[in-house]
Amino acid sequence: MMRSVSGSNSSRGIAAVVGVGPRLGSAVARKFASEGYTIAILSRDLEKLSQLAEEIAQEAKAQVFALRVDCTDARSVREAFEGVLSLGPVEVLVYNACEPPDADEAPAPHPTPFLAVTPDAFHRSLAVSAAGAFHCAQQVIPGMVERGRGTIIFTGSSASVTGFAGYSDLSCGKFALRGLSQSLAREFQPAGVHIAHVIIDGVIGERRSVIESSFLALIHSSLSIRSDSRVLRSLNENKKKHLSKSMCISIPRIIVVCQIQTS
Repeated sequence: MMRSVSGSNSSRGIAAVVGVGPRLGSAVARKFASEGYTIAILSRDLEKLSQLAEEIAQEAKAQVFALRVDCTDARSVREAFEGVLSLGPVEVLVYNACEPPDADEAPAPHPTPFLAVTPDAFHRSLAVSAAGAFHCAQQVIPGMVERGRGTIIFTGSSASVTGFAGYSDLSCGKFALRGLSQSLAREFQPAGVHIAHVIIDGVIGERRSVIESSFLALIHSSLSIRSDSRVLRSLNENKKKHLSKSMCISIPRIIVVCQIQTS
């Protein structure tokens, strides 16, 4: 099911954001709306999405479409993207879905002892973090290859690079997503498709944090710059300079795990 909220007509194409909660997901959607994109936001709760779509449309004077999707279900993803693609070609896909679902709503998901993790919970974490990304990417990459352009951004976390006690299900899903991102980046870069895996190595707090702001800035730059070691060093040093002592982590980092070619 798709619900639309219309502002002014947008001209830069469709930006689809999958996994939209009240923090990072909504901030990413707002950022692309402010840049002139038509926005498709996708998540499991259509009622909450519809409210957010109305807010963004009013703030950015943009066209915003809310669609329900279950990223663990290939059919649900296919049907949702049939709706998205009926609006026009997807220029940008941001995959931000995560299990547990409150990861975008709480400072951090609660740890679960390994022996308490059920097989269903483990499989669902893999399905949301990795299989869902696979399904969504398969829906938009053919059009991007045909046009010779497009950007896909996968959201990673500290669990993408480090396995933590109590987070075995989350870490396995995020490790798998990182591998998928790297494989797709190497395969489709020659076709002009930019694919990045952006790791937020830290916690996004109640107020908009340095990490969230840095992520949004990096999303903006990923559409037009080439990321190499010098760019990444500059980004990391800039984040350290602006680190607040009250934050619950010591060194926030944003890491891009692939190259983004200049268009």
